[in-house]
Amino acid sequence: MSDSPELVHAEILRWRSGTQPRREMDALAREEPLEIRVRGQSIAVTMRTPGHDAELAAGFLLTEGLVIRRQEIVEIAHCQQGEAAQLGNTLNVFLAPAVTVDFEQLTRHVFASSSCGLCGKATIESVHQRFPPVTSTVSVAPEVLLQLPAKLAAQQATFDQTGGLHAAALFTSTGELLVLREDVGRHNAVDKVLGWAFLNGPFPPADHVLLVSGRASFEILQKALAARVPVVAAVSAPSSLAVEFARESRQTLVGFLRGVGMNVYAGGQRVGLASGAR
Repeated sequence: MSDSPELVHAEILRWRSGTQPRREMDALAREEPLEIRVRGQSIAVTMRTPGHDAELAAGFLLTEGLVIRRQEIVEIAHCQQGEAAQLGNTLNVFLAPAVTVDFEQLTRHVFASSSCGLCGKATIESVHQRFPPVTSTVSVAPEVLLQLPAKLAAQQATFDQTGGLHAAALFTSTGELLVLREDVGRHNAVDKVLGWAFLNGPFPPADHVLLVSGRASFEILQKALAARVPVVAAVSAPSSLAVEFARESRQTLVGFLRGVGMNVYAGGQRVGLASGAR
């Protein structure tokens, strides 16, 4: 049984009430560290599921405000020297000479866990100094939004085998799936999706919907704002700060998107519910 970049198989002891325990092989979501270097300097180490690493790095730089245009990234390549190179767990990002990098603002990223994202980061006001509120007038029908979780689940191949990955996806306003990425870290999954858009288009995805398989946190809303995504939807609940941030950023935030309903916490006008959340 061969393992893929996203999976590893391990022998387990499976027991169910009323049966005898038995040894089986089980699929696990692979988790390994990825070090991102810019101009030879390490700026982040994140625990991620290997695969689409260049998208992850590009999305990270985009949502941190280090790059704003595709042309600012010259190349993204795995390190070719040392032990880390053998594992494929170090990426070098080569930026255009004219790009200025403030390494001091990234010192907090010496280690960022896959579940932490932007823990302890700044206030909404400081984020808006770098990423102003969105102005998109896109409209997405509620019936379209209701179809998205099923489309997401249908493409979560690795989750079906492991049950241990988060997913993020980018949809058009008419419900067409453009890209889906899975990762052990919900923020990594979002970075991979936004990195794909940044590297391959459409960018900015100002008429699109970002859907996440779990809850919607402040960090996810901030990443969406950096990429100019106007509509963020989640299968689960948002946090209080996510709601506050969405309202201040003029984003549309939808939670508990499942079955035949949803909760609209901000920007109801984009989903035809202008009389709802502001």
